[in-house]
Amino acid sequence: MKIAGAQIGSRWEDPQKSLQKAEPFIRKAVDDGASLICFPEQYPTGWDPRSVRHVEERDGPIVSRFRHLAQEYGIALLGSFRERSDPKPRNTCIVVDREGEIAATYAKSHLFTPAHEDEHYSPGNTPGIFRLSNVPFGIAICYDLRFPGLFGAYARAGVCCMLVPAAWPASRIGHWELLLMARAIEYQVYVMGVNPTGMTPVETYCGRSLAIDPSGTVVAEAGEEEVLIPAVIDPEMVFRVREALPVYRNGLLDDGSRNQA
Repeated sequence: MKIAGAQIGSRWEDPQKSLQKAEPFIRKAVDDGASLICFPEQYPTGWDPRSVRHVEERDGPIVSRFRHLAQEYGIALLGSFRERSDPKPRNTCIVVDREGEIAATYAKSHLFTPAHEDEHYSPGNTPGIFRLSNVPFGIAICYDLRFPGLFGAYARAGVCCMLVPAAWPASRIGHWELLLMARAIEYQVYVMGVNPTGMTPVETYCGRSLAIDPSGTVVAEAGEEEVLIPAVIDPEMVFRVREALPVYRNGLLDDGSRNQA
């Protein structure tokens, strides 16, 4: 199976123009034979930890447009938006299948407290798992990447590929690359991290989107330009790597018991 990450900058706080800008990337992903395209964190608006503009329900205009694009082009789409919730909105990813139906949602579990995201948003508390052509995928968002326990929970649930839409700043891009690779190696899964590029009123981004296989090999990477990165996902490789080097199976769980996976 082939998937794609769209390393692309947002039109700041302008969902309509951002999603118009996304269409050529979607078309290219389809032409390249991808089954899914993943966009960076809060792509329609750009990531702003304090902004609650364009907060909407799951049947609002941003999600409706995601659904229309997925159905029109016949490709699964992972996007994110500011979801209305009580008492504060959530930073939510949504997966739409090629028929335009919502396949999964995931609200960011670990809010970025250094930028006060926790003061304006509520954290999620449930995983986001979906299947595409019977391959199980999991979702994490940006700062979640620093918390390996979340990735361990996904691995125990049988996930073969983690998708990590992000808005990771250029000032810490070295951490981004190392952490993506670490999560792939320690849990022996595919990991695709999709990051924006360009400047916003909040941050400067330099892309460096990556796809890493379960052995820790980088199979696709981008520089700083706006680009689509493709990656082939082979679920059999996950099993081969885990059989050859059963690190995860040999480890102990948090309660001290032996992992049986």
